[in-house]
Amino acid sequence: MSIQQESVSDWREKWAPMEGAVGTDFADAEIRWGIDIVEPATIRRYVEPLEIDSPIHHDGDVARSLGYDDIIAPATAVMSYTIPAMWAPGEPPLFVDAARDSQPVRSPIQNENSGPLPPVKGFFATDLEIDFVRPVTVGERMGRRGRKLIACDLKETSVGHGAFLQYESEIVSDRGDVVARMKSSIFVYDPIMRDRAAR
Repeated sequence: MSIQQESVSDWREKWAPMEGAVGTDFADAEIRWGIDIVEPATIRRYVEPLEIDSPIHHDGDVARSLGYDDIIAPATAVMSYTIPAMWAPGEPPLFVDAARDSQPVRSPIQNENSGPLPPVKGFFATDLEIDFVRPVTVGERMGRRGRKLIACDLKETSVGHGAFLQYESEIVSDRGDVVARMKSSIFVYDPIMRDRAAR
């Protein structure tokens, strides 16, 4: 079987700057705030399709009787409150290409500063760990602080050669404290191109 690809040394060499960047915070400890505050209506929309019927998510009196300040958001919903707006009045359109599968020209979930990441053609998330420090209460605004690269492990897989990148960040409240600590990993890669005749 013929495989058209870079040599092992070539593709590994282009990842050297990223390997050397382990320990760097590419967000420079900046906080990116979510567009919406935590409110009863958005909690209701989250718990309704999942049928989460715990009263701490919809009954303030019950939540307070159990020691919470007020209604709290489900832990699995907290990260969604850290996402900035996709679009705002006065900004240019997000979609400028009518082609099938076209992507937005910008997105708050795309990282503007990727560091010395070499040009690649694909990526996918591999895992996410969140350690919660405390519950999130209605009325708070959430943000994400930092994007520290803590691992860059080179790997050749069946989908291509690239690197497993792990980042560390914090979910913070406008109250001034840390709500959760998060580690997220992605595999960033170039596909391995194989001859069709060899399949």
